Amino acid sequence: MVAAGRDRFDDAMDIAGWRFECKLSGRDTCGNYCIYDTTRTIKGGPPLHIHRDQDEWFYVRRGEFLFQISKETFHLKPGDTLFGPRGVAHAFAALTKESALIVTFQPAGAIEDLFAAACTLSKSRKLSLDDWREIAAPRGVEIVGPPIQID
Repeated sequence: MVAAGRDRFDDAMDIAGWRFECKLSGRDTCGNYCIYDTTRTIKGGPPLHIHRDQDEWFYVRRGEFLFQISKETFHLKPGDTLFGPRGVAHAFAALTKESALIVTFQPAGAIEDLFAAACTLSKSRKLSLDDWREIAAPRGVEIVGPPIQID
């Protein structure tokens, strides 16, 4: 049981205005999958990236998001879901300051470690594309472009 607003390990992470609460860890599922509830207080999102060995599923709880999966774009609102298959470049951006997104990774891979490394580094500076590349590459994620640009 993980209560609302809590993290599985009582250690929620903040990465540049994005709060990550682990709801189900890969440690709970023998590495089969993990689930994060993320809340965002700023617009924007991560750089365009590829998970080599993980599928990703998104569920919008609050706010609006713009997603890019390969060359297609999708505008998601509360209740909408989207699947990002492994090996396909994707990115997303919160279009509203107050937004929330549930993200599932299957298998869990090293995504929890990636988020922890990003959280640690983002405490000292805004993450650049080079920072993201350095953090992501050893954890099975390739950064292939900048974040989605929004107004």
